[in-house]
Amino acid sequence: MKVVETRNLKKTYHFGDTEVNALGGVDFDIEEREFVAVWGPSGSGKSTLCNLIGLIDAPTSGEVVVNGEAASGLVDGKRSELRNSAIGFVFQNFNLIPVLTALENVMLPLQISGASRSEAKDKAAMLLGEVDLGDRMDHRPQKMSGGQQQRVAIARALVTDPVLVIADEPTANLDTKNANLIIDLMRRINNERSAAFVFSTHDDRLLDRVDRRVHLQDGKIIEDERLTEGQN
Repeated sequence: MKVVETRNLKKTYHFGDTEVNALGGVDFDIEEREFVAVWGPSGSGKSTLCNLIGLIDAPTSGEVVVNGEAASGLVDGKRSELRNSAIGFVFQNFNLIPVLTALENVMLPLQISGASRSEAKDKAAMLLGEVDLGDRMDHRPQKMSGGQQQRVAIARALVTDPVLVIADEPTANLDTKNANLIIDLMRRINNERSAAFVFSTHDDRLLDRVDRRVHLQDGKIIEDERLTEGQN
């Protein structure tokens, strides 16, 4: 089952009189449970592609279909609903709210979607246990290591049961030990759940562990490599 489809996806930015073609007509599908790295040099378009399939930004032209629903035909409110229900995000700098505990950070997306506090608390506690942070639920981000904060971010991304998790350079700010722990955790979750994972990255530690590598250059896919053996 395809969780994301893009067709002739283009994105152009305007900076004064300067026009930058960030994506030049990309066709890109993601299947359920795929573990995919989108990689390339700075300016290749990988972050733009992830923002478009994550419905954070809209294309200049072309189509993005998420979980069978075309995003271009949706008004802003419906687009936000689709993004919040179908997609989870993990950011390079974690993006945790500093005044909230780990538990409260993970609860937040469910509460925004209308879940009761008790329902959100139970689900968040379960996920923090899954990422081995059951004993850190009451800690605020500044009391946690970078690796622990990233695990909170992963739990937060999963709390709405998304079909797709998009991670922007999730290992870039981590040392090798913590990076490998995070990769192992995401691989385990990928194997246990139906969610696909897509990473914007240039980290060889992650590139060596995915099942598919999509190489972008100058806004176009120049190679889409499906590895013959899983990297579990």
